[in-house]
Amino acid sequence: MSHKYDILYVPPTGTTACCQHTWVAHVDGACVGHIKMQIEANETVKFLDAWVHKNFRRQGIFRSLWDARWKYTQKKYLGYKVYAWCMPASLPLLVEKGFEEGDACTYVERIVTGDFTAYEQCFVSC
Repeated sequence: MSHKYDILYVPPTGTTACCQHTWVAHVDGACVGHIKMQIEANETVKFLDAWVHKNFRRQGIFRSLWDARWKYTQKKYLGYKVYAWCMPASLPLLVEKGFEEGDACTYVERIVTGDFTAYEQCFVSC
């Protein structure tokens, strides 16, 4: 079932150290998706997370949010470098839009504990 949705631009608040822009997809006043970007030093833009509610996926919302963000970036940040980290499912769209695929990363996590011995002998390069 396809829903009628609108996209709302939310400018940076000016109250944080980072300059983050957000676009929100909404249906009947409820947020069903969002996409963000952050302006960084040295004329760099970082494309941040995107999310669409599971009941609203496969309706073009992610692509509409992506296109809204990209049009804004083209209007305001010509000549800037844009980079992003993306999930495998999002990669085809970014490649379609002209981004070059870089190295792959693997998500890792752990619970913070007071145990320091777990990593004393382990070299890590990120």
